[in-house]
Amino acid sequence: MITLRSPSVNSSTFVLTAFSGLEQQYPWISIPFFTIYTLVFLGNCMVLHVIRTDPSLHQPMFYFLAMLALTDLCIGLSTVHTVLGILWGFIREISLDSCIAQSYFIHGLSFMESSVLLTMAFDRYIAICHPLRYSSILTNSRIFKIGLTMVARSFFFITPPIINLKFFHYCRSHILSHSFCLHQDLLRLACSDIRFNSYYALMLVIFTLLLDAALILYSYVLILRAVLAIASQEERHKSLQTCISHICAVLVFYIPIISLTMVHRFGKHLSPVIHVLMGNIYILFPPLMNPIIYSVKTQQIRSRMLRLFSLKIC
Repeated sequence: MITLRSPSVNSSTFVLTAFSGLEQQYPWISIPFFTIYTLVFLGNCMVLHVIRTDPSLHQPMFYFLAMLALTDLCIGLSTVHTVLGILWGFIREISLDSCIAQSYFIHGLSFMESSVLLTMAFDRYIAICHPLRYSSILTNSRIFKIGLTMVARSFFFITPPIINLKFFHYCRSHILSHSFCLHQDLLRLACSDIRFNSYYALMLVIFTLLLDAALILYSYVLILRAVLAIASQEERHKSLQTCISHICAVLVFYIPIISLTMVHRFGKHLSPVIHVLMGNIYILFPPLMNPIIYSVKTQQIRSRMLRLFSLKIC
């Protein structure tokens, strides 16, 4: 068994944790993780390629899907080097600066994904409730501005607490709970006054993730009301079908977050392996599933994917 060295309390490095007690099995455990990361990269790159190369997909709905795929791709890139690095034995420690940078991108990209899902809900609301005004509301210039606003909203507001991590004194054991760095994990190891970061992070979650979830739910209440007002049952079904992919993507994003929060809050008695596994599900499940969901449930993406594969086979 590999014994992890606990750094000095004054050290500027932190020990990353994978599946404690299963170190001898890391080469085997790395196989499914490598496969998942490969599928994340290939799936999201394929979605981006299809949308970029097919002029018929240059529409607001698919622009937002491209933003989602790009966000998922970046989430995979932000964690792959530490997760696989540990399992392959290349990495065991991470510097404070690298840890803070990784935490910044992980949390920023999570907020970005929430923002994109909210925008996609708005897109579906306009398409179903105001179809005649759809093209005039979601113009290319407006979509570009929405994209910039989402990036600014996701990364600007998390900057103060993340920068603050640099000035904390970390006097406790420098062993992290996951194979990547999270803001709350670093707070757990700090001996400085963390009240600003704790309260700020709570407010940020309330006014981003929770607010986004509430607005998404509200948009679907309006969508459902509009759909039920449609006389034709066939038209109702057709309208709801356009929302299925987005609803699945919302569930795929929020269920792991809720599950990880519950494990952190009520599962302190659980094995550390469970915490590590839930952390990796939170990071990898949405980027893995979103390309699959949209390839299966969205007819335009599915047909282009099939055409792409048939061309490659030929």
